[in-house]
This record gives sequence, C-alpha cells and structure tokens, in this order.
Amino acid sequence: MRALAAASGLAAAALLAAGCGTGGISKGKADTAHGKQLFQERCGSCHTLADAGTQGKIGPNLDDAFSGPRREGFKESTIRNVVHGQVKYAIENPAGFVKGPNGGDLPAPGMPRDLVTGDDAQDVAAYVASVAGVSAAGGATTTTATTNPAPAPTPPTTTQTETASTTTSGGGSDLVAQGKDVFAKSGCASCHTLNDAGATGTVGPNLDETTPSKDLVVERVTNGKPPMPSFKGQLTGEEIQAVAEYVSTVAGK
Repeated sequence: MRALAAASGLAAAALLAAGCGTGGISKGKADTAHGKQLFQERCGSCHTLADAGTQGKIGPNLDDAFSGPRREGFKESTIRNVVHGQVKYAIENPAGFVKGPNGGDLPAPGMPRDLVTGDDAQDVAAYVASVAGVSAAGGATTTTATTNPAPAPTPPTTTQTETASTTTSGGGSDLVAQGKDVFAKSGCASCHTLNDAGATGTVGPNLDETTPSKDLVVERVTNGKPPMPSFKGQLTGEEIQAVAEYVSTVAGK
C-alpha cells in the first residue's frame, strides 16, 4: 500500500489504504454526464483522465492514481468519497517541490478551492470514480448504483456549425471563435476570470483586468509561469495562436 500512496500523489491515499471513504459525505444519485462536462471544463487542465480526453500535468494522473485501488478491489463508492473529499477540502498550498520543465525545483502546485461545489461536486466525484483507472485495471469496476447518467448536455461554447466554420490559418472572427473553444476545452476558466467566457477563476490573473497582449498570451500558454503550466505538449501551435487571439481580443470588453 505504500506504493499506492506514492503513485497516487493524493493525500487521500491513506483513506484508501484504510479501506474507508470520507465519512460517507458523498452518496446517492449523481449525474455522471454532467460531471464529465464539469471535469473537462474545470479540472482537465491539471489532471490526466483518459475517459475525459484530458492530459493535464499539474496534478496527479487520475488513471494512474486509481488503477491500483481498482485492481485491489476497492469499491467505487470509496473512490468517489476520496475524490469528493479532495474537491471539498482542497489543499491550496501544499508543502514540497516538484521538478519544473527545465529541471529546477518549483513549489508543489495546490488545488484551488471551490472549483465545484454542492451537487456539481457530487457529479464530478461520481464521474471520476466511475472511470478513473478502469482501463489500466483491466476494465474492472465495482458498483455503479450510486450514479444516474443523463444525456450529454449541449457544449457550452461554440455550436457545431461555428466549430466547423473555423479555420486554423485565418484571422478575425473565425480565429477568435476557435480560440474561445480552446479556452473552454483546456480548462482555462478554472484559473482565470474572463467575462466573455463566463469564467470566474481566481488562481491566475484576472484577464479582464490585465488585458494581456497576444504575444504575452502566446508566451504564457507555450512556456507557462508557475502556477500556470506549459501547454506546449497539450495544444498545437495553431490552437495556442487561436486562444491568444481570443483572449487578447475580448479581455476587458
């Protein structure tokens, strides 16, 4: 079980090792489809989760974190409680250091509080518990009776027609529309405030107040600046140009 704690990178690993959850605070029906949407919007920029298609590198890889517990027979309800506890009692300023992109030590990144609350937090916890580590554990699941999947909601950003009409080489409104889509899908709203995107994150700068130039956005998205990670390996050069065009165009408007 010591290996499990090291692999997960989560303070809650001790709860799994003890075979318990977090006092039964997460239970009952939940909307896992809604949880998946919220995870992609607010958690994906920091966490890798195969089912959600996210590849964040700041926080633990959730498939790696929970594949071991699944193989060892931990119940889905236990994993759900652990995830809910990590969301509800997020550690914003953990101790220790991590290796930065240049090999130097950087302060260990924290997890923002109140990314999701109430029923939204229940939905995210139930979703993560239903999919995290399933493939790595050989497809094994325990109980899913606590979840109540609903039809996938309509994406909150651009419509299919708008997405189809965007280009990666053009400029103007098409590039701005593409950039808005990238901003939403990459989880930028979980850290930044930007009125046009309906984003109210408080971890990073308020973009409406700082109104960054396109060049600055390109630099920050490409190379990062703690606590912001580099998105060089997650976004293409065209996507970085698009989100920079979008932010620099709408910030402060």
